[in-house]
This record gives sequence, C-alpha cells and structure tokens, in this order.
Amino acid sequence: MKYVALLRGINVGGNAKVEMPRLKKVFESVGCTAVSTYINSGNVVFDDNRPRDMLTERIEDAIAKEFGMDIKIVLRDEASIQAICRISPASWTNDSNQKTDVLFLWEEIDDPSIIDRVVINPDIENVRYAGGALVWNIGRENATRGGGVKLIKTDMYKLMTVRNINTVRKLQELMEQGVPSD
Repeated sequence: MKYVALLRGINVGGNAKVEMPRLKKVFESVGCTAVSTYINSGNVVFDDNRPRDMLTERIEDAIAKEFGMDIKIVLRDEASIQAICRISPASWTNDSNQKTDVLFLWEEIDDPSIIDRVVINPDIENVRYAGGALVWNIGRENATRGGGVKLIKTDMYKLMTVRNINTVRKLQELMEQGVPSD
C-alpha cells in the first residue's frame, strides 16, 4: 500500500531540524520501501503493507531515536489523499490571490463534526471536511480576518499538521506515479 507520512513542526524557523536524506533512511530502517521525500517540510511517500497504527508508532519511535526529538506524524494512504483532492475544486489554489490549506487531523479530533467546532466566516472562506482533513480556502486579502487565524491559538491546532493544497496535489501525483522526488 502507498502511504504518505506528514511530520508536524519540523524545519520551521530553524527549529526541529530534520535532514531529508537521514529521514529517508529512518523510514527504510523500519522496513518501508520505495521511500521518497518531498520538500523540506517533512513529507515522506513510501510503500508498506503493515497496518497504519503499527506503522505510525514504529516510525515515530525511529525518528525519536535518530533525531532525539518526539515528532508526531500523520499517516495517510493514497485513497485518503485522493479524496482530499477530489473535494478541493481545481480553482482552489495556494497563490498570490488565495490561500488553500489542508489541515490533517489526528484521530482525537477526526470527525465530520469538527467543521462545527471551528470558527468559519462563510462570507470570506470555504471549509470542507474529507475524512481525516479539513480543506480551508480564503482569499489572501482576507486571510488575517478568517477563522484560520483563530484556530492557530487553540489546543485543537496542536492535533493537526498543515500543508498547502499545491503540496497535497503534488503528493497525490507522486503516490499515483510512484515517482521519486529526491
């Protein structure tokens, strides 16, 4: 099965430095195959036939051992990434006019009702739920007025990792084509 692991909070502002070649070796050391990383924010595409829960724990333990830090990961399979891309209109991009982020959720908060627990201003932003993620779209001119700014200040935000939609679409492409990006 094809998976993507999304590491939370690495290589941001000079903190939690994780080198991608070392990270790739960590995944290979726990038995993952066809491992490739995509950009420096901690996106690892790989193949493995073990259950997701087992993989998450093993990978997090191996990362802690190699880098000396507890780094949480979100693990999603190819079908999950495809579902996110399907519910995200092609017109939703991350560019100079608009901001579209995918908020990947930990199990503790992954439920369709999460959309009722976040602040959304329907006049300026659109938010959709796709099993395990929220897709959040807002015009750049309104970005500081939307609910996403308020979300960052909540405890719930600690149970998410965020990627922009362009990155998620590229990850989908890498998963479908099996093209290494290293």
